[in-house]
Amino acid sequence: MHLKPANLYPDFNIVRLSHIELGVRDLTVSKEFYVDTLGLVLTEETSDTLYLRGLEERNHHSFVLQKSSEVSVKRLAFKVFSEADLDRAYELFKAKGLAANWVEKYAQGRTLHVDDPFGMKLEFYYQMEQVPCLLQKYGQYRGMQPMRIDHFNVFAPDVEAFYTFYSQELGFRPTEYTYDPDNNDAIWAVWSHRKGNVHDMAFTNGLGPRLHHVAIWVPTALNIIHLCDLMSTTGYLKNMERGPGRHGISNAFFLYVRDPDGHRIEIYTSDYLSVDPDLEPIAWKLKNPQRQTLWGAPAPKSWFEEGSLFEATTVKAPVLEMQPIVAP
Repeated sequence: MHLKPANLYPDFNIVRLSHIELGVRDLTVSKEFYVDTLGLVLTEETSDTLYLRGLEERNHHSFVLQKSSEVSVKRLAFKVFSEADLDRAYELFKAKGLAANWVEKYAQGRTLHVDDPFGMKLEFYYQMEQVPCLLQKYGQYRGMQPMRIDHFNVFAPDVEAFYTFYSQELGFRPTEYTYDPDNNDAIWAVWSHRKGNVHDMAFTNGLGPRLHHVAIWVPTALNIIHLCDLMSTTGYLKNMERGPGRHGISNAFFLYVRDPDGHRIEIYTSDYLSVDPDLEPIAWKLKNPQRQTLWGAPAPKSWFEEGSLFEATTVKAPVLEMQPIVAP
């Protein structure tokens, strides 16, 4: 095994990823895309913010879209197991000399903002305002019938360093990874989780830190096919970047789309359970064409180069110069 095993008993307990805050230019345009086309539920709307969620989600929001002059990622947020875990998280980040501050957040209880060692902006909380689950309110299903937020994927200039911090300090457990046997088995990407499926957080080699994508889980592949038909006939054909297809990594059926501001969103289903603490991560060689897509189709160039900037974060060039298979 190329990866160091995760710390199964970290200082504090993260349950899962929770939500993302994105800066967008035009809330009306974003609402038409996220609510009217993708089908996310509009929990609440103010003059400068949209709070959205999936149909099965009981928390107030999983997407926060804020009107902004600059397109950016403001925060990646995670739910912890208890109030005491918030205090332990604060102590961990402060002990490492990293920014850690208590903040007030709408519809949330006590909330902690931190910077990770690489400059990414993270948020931890325990309690959020509860809203009705719409899972069985089938009359309210729209678009691709989005159920819940699923994972984040970020460009990391040093994948092994990112993985080491998140696995040893925060307890993220690996499920799959990509390595290059022609370059001393250097690690290209790692998929890691807290909630028991393939990933809550993935790290991919590249200029960063930047957000590669945020994923939304849907019930079946047919929901993704329907979204393709919907987007291609409602003015969003150019927003479809990659897919539909099936990944080798994660086994997920996928479609990647870009929102009106360029943020990449994966529509995602058909992955697998990963709760066993002794789960052995699956290794993929960098040049294996089936890791990207089980059917062998390579990803476009934009896939490896374009991503969303984190607010007030400096990006660095990747330490590795490995070249994966890229579509012509």
